[in-house]
Amino acid sequence: MIGAILCFSIMDASVKALAPRIGVVPSLWVRYLGQMVVVVVLVAPRLAAAMRTRYPLLQVLRSILLMCATGFFFTGLSRIPISDAAALMAVNPVLITLDAALFLGEPLGPRRLLGIAVALCGALIIIRPGSAVFTLDALFPLGAAVCYSAYNLLTRRVGRDEDPWTSLFYTGLVGTVILSALVPFQWSPIEGGQTWLLVVMVAGFGTLGQLSLIRALSQGEAAMLAPYAYTGLVFATLWGLIFFAEIPDIWTVAGALVIAGAGLYVWHRETRR
Repeated sequence: MIGAILCFSIMDASVKALAPRIGVVPSLWVRYLGQMVVVVVLVAPRLAAAMRTRYPLLQVLRSILLMCATGFFFTGLSRIPISDAAALMAVNPVLITLDAALFLGEPLGPRRLLGIAVALCGALIIIRPGSAVFTLDALFPLGAAVCYSAYNLLTRRVGRDEDPWTSLFYTGLVGTVILSALVPFQWSPIEGGQTWLLVVMVAGFGTLGQLSLIRALSQGEAAMLAPYAYTGLVFATLWGLIFFAEIPDIWTVAGALVIAGAGLYVWHRETRR
């Protein structure tokens, strides 16, 4: 699981360097194209079975939500420090808990509500609305967290009756098709060896992270693996410091700790059910 988070964090750092060169949409397309190629190769022996779904509309909708989440996050990465973007995106576990209560009827007691409220306070600490340092660009990672929580909700709905590979196949297919239609209008020539290296890193580490995540979830319970996701905050801070000379301020550190603490508290309550 930590290997998956490490790969995703390297992909994020690569996107932060690549997006200003070729644009967010082409960077997103590279990410999805790499995933789609790997998924098709892995499910080739049973591709026909993987394509069959009982919920075509829900599969398309959840795939669009994930694409939007990734697009918002990539946009945020290109505009704000990587540690800020990662910390704001980290509110998604508590948003998932809230969505599950609102739309799936799962119990939501006062303690879980407290965890959700504290996590949102952590996000406010980072973006500091009304202050001189506030920027609307900080809303992109929050938008990503909202879209991702909705995607997770629909994934849980279809996951009751569908093979995980079916969901993974449609996620890659829908994103690749939509982005392939959009990318010609925003394409910038890929020039220079460094830019090509970043393209390979986005596709390669994104795909490797996806495969590592699948392997981790197949060998361990999702609930027990969830806390390791917060190691992404450490990796994001490290890459920001090494490659972009970004030193997180005290507000970002404090907000990240509040969000992680609230998320771990909600996870603890979830695993006790």
